[in-house]
Amino acid sequence: MSYNLTAGAIEDIMGGSKVESPILQCLDWKKISSQQGADRFRLLLSDGVCSHSSAMLATQLNDKVTNGELEPNSVIKLDKYLCNTINGNRRVMILLEITVIAKGAQVGSRLGNPTPYKLGESKEAKVEQPVAKPVQNSISNNQQNKPQNSFYNNSSSKPFVAAQPSINGPGDSPVRVHPISSLNPYQNRWTIKVRVTSKSQIRTWSNSRGEGKLFSMTFMDDSGEIKATAFKDQVDKFYDMIEMNKVFFVKKGTLKTADKRYNTTDNDYEMTFNNDTEIIPCDDDTSLPTINFNFVEIGNLQSVEPNSNVDVLGVVKSVAEVSTITTKQTNKELKKRELELVDRGQVLVRLTLWGLEAENFNSMNNPVVAAKNVRVSDFGGRSLSCGSSSQLVLNPDIPQAHQLRGWYDSEGRNADFNAYSSEAAGSGSHSTNWKSFGDVKSQNLGTGEKGDYFTAKGTIVYLRKENCMYMACPQADCNKKVVDQANGYYRCEKCQKEFPNFKWRMILSANVADFSDNQWVTCFQESAENVLGISADELGKLRSENEAAFDKVFDESVFKSYVMTLRAKMETYNEETRLKVICLKATPVVAEDYHKKLISEIEQMLSI
Repeated sequence: MSYNLTAGAIEDIMGGSKVESPILQCLDWKKISSQQGADRFRLLLSDGVCSHSSAMLATQLNDKVTNGELEPNSVIKLDKYLCNTINGNRRVMILLEITVIAKGAQVGSRLGNPTPYKLGESKEAKVEQPVAKPVQNSISNNQQNKPQNSFYNNSSSKPFVAAQPSINGPGDSPVRVHPISSLNPYQNRWTIKVRVTSKSQIRTWSNSRGEGKLFSMTFMDDSGEIKATAFKDQVDKFYDMIEMNKVFFVKKGTLKTADKRYNTTDNDYEMTFNNDTEIIPCDDDTSLPTINFNFVEIGNLQSVEPNSNVDVLGVVKSVAEVSTITTKQTNKELKKRELELVDRGQVLVRLTLWGLEAENFNSMNNPVVAAKNVRVSDFGGRSLSCGSSSQLVLNPDIPQAHQLRGWYDSEGRNADFNAYSSEAAGSGSHSTNWKSFGDVKSQNLGTGEKGDYFTAKGTIVYLRKENCMYMACPQADCNKKVVDQANGYYRCEKCQKEFPNFKWRMILSANVADFSDNQWVTCFQESAENVLGISADELGKLRSENEAAFDKVFDESVFKSYVMTLRAKMETYNEETRLKVICLKATPVVAEDYHKKLISEIEQMLSI
């Protein structure tokens, strides 16, 4: 069987050209052991004309060697690779994704008569096109033909990204600066010149492996940004040195694949400081961009997916005092402070600060705040919260901030603002995401990965009494169903305990209608009690002692209207997928306030 290698591919790649999906032969491989991470495999590749020993297999492909898929003499296709330059002019290939077309045992021998590639030697000086079928050499002869110079005798050398031209560093010494976008885990020598665009507070952790402290920051240059984290000793070494918006030279960090759960930068990798990391202040900061913002207007937050991150610009209208809360998971105390932010859309949103940032916030003279990477919550309609990757800039020197400052000082200070709030759902506030039940179906709400939250005014047309209550564990932090032991005790499987009593919990199914359609809605404890106008314990007592009174509660609760905060999400049960709508809150409609909302909507339609 013949195998068509991509003749001349190695020379083209080493010359800087991009060759799409070249087919090469792996003549052999060599294991490079590492004490700092996973072992690496260095390959000797051939295109039938040239051979090249400076090729490294990405660590995520190591199993192709260890499981025997990639053997000496295998024919492979390079689906994804990159080529870096080290020591001035030496080029190293990093194989990121490959397909093994034929194993070495199937091919049997070296294809063509490749000679070692030399920089600057053209393909005209090489042999003609590679032979399209295997040369009938035995595998033992192939081993004897191994090059004895570079690939099998030299020590390994890690690849290095091609650098930008040298510039003067500290003390006017030449520094070869690399762009952030070129960094990857297969480099070990680089220097970047970056601006610090965010810096977190010092945080501590304690687990089975020990305890320690850390802080994180975001670096930016013209090519992009990258998150960096310092642990333990590096915290003491670098925390006070690194300042927001300052420029530094950074050398010798450890690079790894970014954990997108905690990393909001648009970079596939993130950096961790190690004992060799160097950070040197740079006085020349004119060539680097400052913090980039992508502002979302406060009034448009209702269309932002909950739990996503946004940038917001607003004037601090009011500031609450610092308060202390105790977290349920760690039982630790946290300091918090809430700000009220407004902009020209005349909508108000709450922003929560935590820890030292809450304690040290300077609220004098209603500053303009540019908040980057703050998390959007659906609590109370919409609210914002700072996280470890968030950054606040007070009175930033940008045109949008100056315009907002002028507006607030001239007219905004005395304006009325609509607040994001569940309680405002039945009033004239336009900040909640109002939908009709017809919209739920026509707009396919609930079909996304996360649930859709909305507000609707509906009338209860039917309440299902069957299975509307259950006996639950009496512990305050547990609502699991208990089993009647028939001996005066009730067992909770979650708590693994028996109790002499229980508490009633409600799961009420209600059919709710508006002018457009109707919808089955599930109301849990608090919202169910609001709809029925009675507590779960009282209703449970009626169910046990007075069935007529129990039925009357349901009869008197239909045909009443409520403003409901709802969540729609598709769920699968018994292999059947259907829409489940949960009522988070139900409040009686205040006619006067609701009429004001309708009049306001009519006025908006007339003005279009």
